[in-house]
Amino acid sequence: MSNRSACISRETKETQINLELNMDGTGDYEIATGVGFFDHMLTHIAKHGMLDLQVQATGDTEVDAHHIVEDVGIVLGQAIAQALGDKRGIVRYGFALCPMDEALVGVALDLSGRSYLNFDLQLPAAQVGEFDTELALEFFRALAANAEMTLHIWQQYGGNTHHILEAAFKAFGRALDEATRIDPRRADDLPSTKGTL
Repeated sequence: MSNRSACISRETKETQINLELNMDGTGDYEIATGVGFFDHMLTHIAKHGMLDLQVQATGDTEVDAHHIVEDVGIVLGQAIAQALGDKRGIVRYGFALCPMDEALVGVALDLSGRSYLNFDLQLPAAQVGEFDTELALEFFRALAANAEMTLHIWQQYGGNTHHILEAAFKAFGRALDEATRIDPRRADDLPSTKGTL
């Protein structure tokens, strides 16, 4: 198996982001975006996705967190795509259903080469800490588009916004881990009848 890792930097007039990703990690992370709750959510992707993730991001948080959150989604999506290369040997599909107290959230994804997001979370609170909860949609939209991933996120239950979002990020990490695993039966084959992803 080749080294499935990526190191990507993105600099705009709004944000500066450096991200390192190892798909075959152990869940280690070092994350600093200046947005505390968002950092907390990214650690769940790393820990439950069994990937090593380093994110250093700065930007115009004096405006709000929108640009940082969206741009980290862009860069993480690009890193996933780069690390997986042509996707030979991967399982391709991933699914997880994660509880967090009263909340239950499901994620299903397909590393299909086609980007699509279905985001069906009902978030009662507009903010958790300094994090505008509508930014979760922006993050996953940017990630799915840049990873060329079909991504479905839906809520079964939940009344606490923190719990709902935490369940979603944990479920995403677990589904990503499942989809990116190497299937030993597949050898060097692509999981597609088209011969490409």
